[in-house]
Amino acid sequence: MAIRKVGLTLLQGLGTIGAMRFEILGEISDIETFATGSGIREVARLRRLYGRGRWRKRKGIARVRLPNGSVHVAELHWYEAAGIGRKEFKLKHLL
Repeated sequence: MAIRKVGLTLLQGLGTIGAMRFEILGEISDIETFATGSGIREVARLRRLYGRGRWRKRKGIARVRLPNGSVHVAELHWYEAAGIGRKEFKLKHLL
């Protein structure tokens, strides 16, 4: 089982908005692309920070560990480009 530490994210699933750290436990499943290229509002910022690429905004389901040690299944969103990788994970909803 792979464990990856992920930086700050916006947490909306608990009814509060704030920065929170979390770890992704295992693989991400049910991955879908829901925006590409100019359909991503922040594509200029992504290209400036990480480089040119075919940027996609994606979502999927994974088990996550929150700072208090609890483990939940959650919906995650992130940006991804070939040759650059997955960037800026956000925890959107606890399922």
